[in-house]
Amino acid sequence: MLTQLARHLPAVSIAAMIAASLIPVRIPAAEDSAFHSSDLKGWRNTGEWMTAKAVALDPANAEKFVITPGEGVIVNGLKQKSTDPVTEREFGDVQLHVEFCIPKHSNSGVYLMGRYEIQVYDSYGVEKDKYPGIECGGIYGRWINGTNVEGHSPNVNASKPPGEWQSFDITFRAPRFNENGKKITNAKMVKIVHNGTVIHENVELTGPTRGAMADNEKPTGPLRLQGDHGPVAFRNITAKEIKLP
Repeated sequence: MLTQLARHLPAVSIAAMIAASLIPVRIPAAEDSAFHSSDLKGWRNTGEWMTAKAVALDPANAEKFVITPGEGVIVNGLKQKSTDPVTEREFGDVQLHVEFCIPKHSNSGVYLMGRYEIQVYDSYGVEKDKYPGIECGGIYGRWINGTNVEGHSPNVNASKPPGEWQSFDITFRAPRFNENGKKITNAKMVKIVHNGTVIHENVELTGPTRGAMADNEKPTGPLRLQGDHGPVAFRNITAKEIKLP
């Protein structure tokens, strides 16, 4: 069909048609079925996590939070190591918006399908960190034969200072499997936007990143928040199911 049309259409029109075919299509009623989180409802393995109205850096210790009681924020700020909450609901292709805040030197992560980590890290003002993928917004590496491989640093360091709220907007395509359960297409970070800046596009993931909740891959999986590497707070988490080509 496209070949026949190409004989009669200018190159600009053909390019527009191809681009339109790659636009993600939201599943029916996805707006109504989107997962919204500003509290601990819909999560399991919450452990010491709590709700709060606000968090701020502790004036006496910038590596800790002062927590204002209330609702709207979820935080693990009372302990240096906590559990990793996961959603009760599972997702495949998804558009995810998440806002986060960390104190100085803290370390966390957002795992798509519980398996593929986008790093949350204190990277403000850092030109080059220890290894690819450790930076905030980095796609964390895999662990193969005792070596950290396939880490992807962000194209731009868009990090804000500790104590300030930051955001990720992630478009993720789940791996594909045939009727026999064999993987035929890798998972992909289609786009990651950090604080309004595009930091990744079309990064294939050959397997789960280090620290994944499982080494196997599946068509769907839960959203997971890392809580065992320091204080972190999250708010305005929205996951919308989509269908990507």
